[in-house]
Amino acid sequence: MPYGSLTTLEESPRRFGLLYVGSDDGLAHVSKDGGYTWTKIYDSPQQFWVTQVEPSHHADGRVFLSLNGYRFDHFAPLLYSSDDYGQTWQALGKNLPPEPINVVKEDPANENILYVGTDHGAYVSLDRGVTFMAFGGLPAVPVHDLAVHPRDKDLVLATHGRSFYVGNIAHLQQLTPTVLDKPLHVFAPAPVSASPGWGRKRGFAAPVEPSHLLPFYVNHTNKSYVTQVQIRSAGGVVLRTLTDSSEVGLNYLAYPLTLDEAAVPALEKELSDKAKKPVKIAKADNGQYYLPAGEYTVEVSLGGQTEKQALKVEAPSGAGRRFGLPGQEAEGEPERE
Repeated sequence: MPYGSLTTLEESPRRFGLLYVGSDDGLAHVSKDGGYTWTKIYDSPQQFWVTQVEPSHHADGRVFLSLNGYRFDHFAPLLYSSDDYGQTWQALGKNLPPEPINVVKEDPANENILYVGTDHGAYVSLDRGVTFMAFGGLPAVPVHDLAVHPRDKDLVLATHGRSFYVGNIAHLQQLTPTVLDKPLHVFAPAPVSASPGWGRKRGFAAPVEPSHLLPFYVNHTNKSYVTQVQIRSAGGVVLRTLTDSSEVGLNYLAYPLTLDEAAVPALEKELSDKAKKPVKIAKADNGQYYLPAGEYTVEVSLGGQTEKQALKVEAPSGAGRRFGLPGQEAEGEPERE
């Protein structure tokens, strides 16, 4: 039963002294003067616990409120938002399953993204709470708290009995209304550092075979279809062509950072002309040719749409330069064949 204890206290990240509190007897209050005076902004008729009052990162008067009624055998998801400091409220998450909500968090980078943790998992909304979708890969356990790491762009989830989970949301945060309306959008892949160990034997161990994720977003009416991905050199030479059975939403294609053997002579010529000296790309021990350091283009095509992004392979440093890399000259040593 309720005891009138405070269950949540949050200060606005936009305005000093703008405070919100919620209690276990269904009340929420706001203070605009650092806590000297308080105004009641919500009173739950059933005295459900206020689990979170979340002030917005993007608008001064915007605030989100979640309640949990499981102690009263009420399992509906109770989620609300206000744009006037809690004077009026709008119900959100009407497509959420019947699971009590323990926490709601607004994304600090994208004002349209909301995260909620319930007694059965975690959900995300891309339209400011109108609709939600479940996060995959999580166990069916209560999620009691959420945090977004602003630098690393990770979502951290604290569960009841199943430890912490961390997932990168960098591309999720980039799903603005403009991107969501596009039939195809390619995100800039992260740069990768070349390694002389790619494809090389390591005693009795298998060769290291890298895999780099190429992220893109698909928005089509079909459920799945074939996407063509080409890796091109700075001069436009097609080095590798891959296909992917993409689905609506975020897609990640694993690229092993190799080029086709038939494309090696053309890339060698391009690199030699640029360096004004012969450049050779050696075959690794596993029979593959790997991209030397340089600038490349990822070209994604789907349904008549094509988008491009740059892929940077950085030169190795330290021991990597001393031992040499296929296609690169090692310091103080002749070029490897």
